[in-house]
Amino acid sequence: MPKAHPPEFRRRAIELARAGGKPQSELARDLGISASCLRNWVAQADKDEGVKEGLTSTERRELAELRRKNRQLELENEILRKAAAYFARDNVLPK
Repeated sequence: MPKAHPPEFRRRAIELARAGGKPQSELARDLGISASCLRNWVAQADKDEGVKEGLTSTERRELAELRRKNRQLELENEILRKAAAYFARDNVLPK
């Protein structure tokens, strides 16, 4: 995975893209990033600023964290379900 760019670099790239002095593809090439990367940064900045509808960066992080916790809880629940079935079987069978 490529190294993440510093927030200041991203902010400046978004400002330059919004200024419209150059096409985004040319600007991205000059900055050493892909055109799709620059488009994604601009689109996410628009969402964060309320210009576009969609999840903000904070909401995306929160959603990822909640999904991670949900997976963990489902795994724990499955382990407990199997343990309960195992111990219930031991109590039902004659010894």
